Amino acid sequence: MEKKIKIAIYPGSFDPITNGHVDIINRASNLFDKLIITVASNNTKKALLSIDRRVDILNKTFSNKANIEIDYFNGLLVDYAIRKNVFTIVRGLRTLSDFEYEFRMAIINRNLDKRIETIFLMTDEKYSHISSSSIKEIYNLNGDINQFVPKTVSKTLCNLKNEKNNK
Repeated sequence: MEKKIKIAIYPGSFDPITNGHVDIINRASNLFDKLIITVASNNTKKALLSIDRRVDILNKTFSNKANIEIDYFNGLLVDYAIRKNVFTIVRGLRTLSDFEYEFRMAIINRNLDKRIETIFLMTDEKYSHISSSSIKEIYNLNGDINQFVPKTVSKTLCNLKNEKNNK
C-alpha cells in the first residue's frame, strides 16, 4: 500500500517575511511531508517588495529545507488549492484578532470548497507582536528591523534603499 504524502499550503503576502512567519514555516514543515509557501498577490495593500523579490527571499531563507516549495498566486486561495490538488491550509495566529479574521476566512474557504481544511498554529510568544505592517513602518522611518526579520530580508531591504538613494 502506497503511503499518502501529507502536503499543506501556507499562503501569505510575506511583504516582508518576518521571524514569526519563519517560526510557523519551520514548525509546519515538521508536520507535513511537503509545505508549499505561496506568495499571494494582494491588490488591497501597497507592496514594499515585488512578488519576485518575496519569492527570492523565501527561496534563500528556506534553501536548506528540502520539503519546502515556494510558489506564488493571484486570485482565490481555493482556486490555487484546487490547481495544486492540496486542501490543507496552514495559518499562523499571533493574537485574538488574528483568530477572528482567520476563522472567518477558514469558513469562507470551506464554503467555497468543502475539501478545504485549515490548520491554525500559534506563533511563539516572542514573535506575537511582529507584523509585516509594523516592519514596513519601521523600515520606512529608517528604523532597525534586523531583530524582527531573517537576514535575507534585511539584506534585500538595505539593497533596495541603496537602489532608491542612487537614483
